[in-house]
Amino acid sequence: MQFTILIIDDEKNIREGLAEALELDGYKTKTAATGKEGLGLVGLGDIDLVITDLRMDGISGEEVLKRIVTETPGIPVIVLTGHGSIDSAVDAMRNGAYDFLTKPLNLDRLSLIVKRALQGRELAIRHHQLEDELAGKRAFESIIGKSAEMQRIFEMVRRAADTKASVLITGESGVGKELIANALHNLSSRRDKPFIKVHCAALSETLLESELFGHEKGAFTGASARKRGRFELANTGTIFLDEIGEINQNVQIKILRVLQDKKFERVGGEETLEVDVRIIAATNRDLLQEIQEKRFREDLYYRLNVVHIHVPPLRERKEDLPLLIAAFLAEFVKENGKQIKGIDSRARAALYKYNWPGNIRQLRNCIESAVVMCASSEITCDDLPPGIIGDGEANTVSVPLGITMAEAEKILIQANLFANRGNKSKTADILGIGRKTLHRKIEEYSITDDKNPEIASQETIAE
Repeated sequence: MQFTILIIDDEKNIREGLAEALELDGYKTKTAATGKEGLGLVGLGDIDLVITDLRMDGISGEEVLKRIVTETPGIPVIVLTGHGSIDSAVDAMRNGAYDFLTKPLNLDRLSLIVKRALQGRELAIRHHQLEDELAGKRAFESIIGKSAEMQRIFEMVRRAADTKASVLITGESGVGKELIANALHNLSSRRDKPFIKVHCAALSETLLESELFGHEKGAFTGASARKRGRFELANTGTIFLDEIGEINQNVQIKILRVLQDKKFERVGGEETLEVDVRIIAATNRDLLQEIQEKRFREDLYYRLNVVHIHVPPLRERKEDLPLLIAAFLAEFVKENGKQIKGIDSRARAALYKYNWPGNIRQLRNCIESAVVMCASSEITCDDLPPGIIGDGEANTVSVPLGITMAEAEKILIQANLFANRGNKSKTADILGIGRKTLHRKIEEYSITDDKNPEIASQETIAE
């Protein structure tokens, strides 16, 4: 890792001499003749350490140190001073300087101090990178999916997360739009700042405006005290406006102003407040149709729709079903203290075939219900909620897309064994294989040990 060192000194000979010496040590260098010029270079980034003289015209070294410590913490600063200014150097150390040197400079000592400071800088950078990696893993751990559609969404989230761009998430109810919003916030540099969620459809028109922007005492009946709104609470962070298609035109105008100018007033107030908020919105409505019918502002739509992430319904990504079922089954088995080892082949086939109009939320509720109702070690069709089993379902077996031939074969063998009440001779005849072959495959796929592949795959999901 090659580091870049900035040298700020109004004496040309010192600047150039230090730069030459540090470049011989393998560092890249930049120089500045004034504090203002130096701070400008720091603001551009790519500076790992600053060496600055304390006594300079204009912006002094003390001010340079103060600005760097405040605005770009983590960059070590070494101050240079004359013999008569030791007290100033000590003050600089108290104010955050890494170390100081007196003029004339001892280059060997400078080299040692620089090396030590940059070792700490490198450790801090690597620690930050590790935190970013861990944050990335945590951001997606609650979103389950290996389908091409979900991989595309994961990549869009990674690209959009650490920007200021507004994001519009669309999709049917229950597809997991809020989980995508969580990931966008958790992968951004705002992840340690407030993340405020507002479910717009759950609030009346009057209450929504007050909730979003706050109100002053006496603004309306019942307003007995000043209240801070959600935008104010989300300052420096992120606000998630769920079901934004439900808000009225008056509130739309105020949200548009926040997007454009970062400003608003509380209900009943005259003070203009300014906020730095990243807006993520979600809806299950067709906003373009809402615009045509004059229920949603076109200018607000385009302000929100800088990045558009559409989450497909579960019926369009059924290859994610095995992973989702496995995760929910493990969760509710543990939560309810049940000794359930898996789902039998008929019930699993029914789950794969069903179209899930309520999407992931419905699937999750279905698995929870089945776990609660199950009185044996395996969930059967009798444990599934009404409506999941369709006509003729008992005589069919569904194989989801995205699995291997071996996995498909296992499902088929399990389904036929169940249908034939464990009669291996009959099952072998129906499958068109010999009994020895059937026995070998039962052993190979561990069909007889009651271990459900969905539960077994939970470790893979966690990874």
